[in-house]
Amino acid sequence: MTQEFITGFFFEALKIAFMLAGPVLLFGLVAGILVSMFQAVTSINEMTLVFIPKMLAVGLALLIFFPWMLQIIITFTRNVIINIPNYIK
Repeated sequence: MTQEFITGFFFEALKIAFMLAGPVLLFGLVAGILVSMFQAVTSINEMTLVFIPKMLAVGLALLIFFPWMLQIIITFTRNVIINIPNYIK
């Protein structure tokens, strides 16, 4: 295993992690911004009000993107398992 291989593998794993986390985090961010705007307009300063809409948004994102996320992680895992003989050389 060369240093370039380990670096490339690490960056590929990070790219996959960001791709998988991105849609869920984006939905949570949008829900948080919308609830914050609602709180600013109505002058409601309740910190727990943000929690439920964010949880629903994250759940919705997981429902929408789960098949795509599963395909991405299966492809990555399959490539890792198939290339194990190449990695141990």
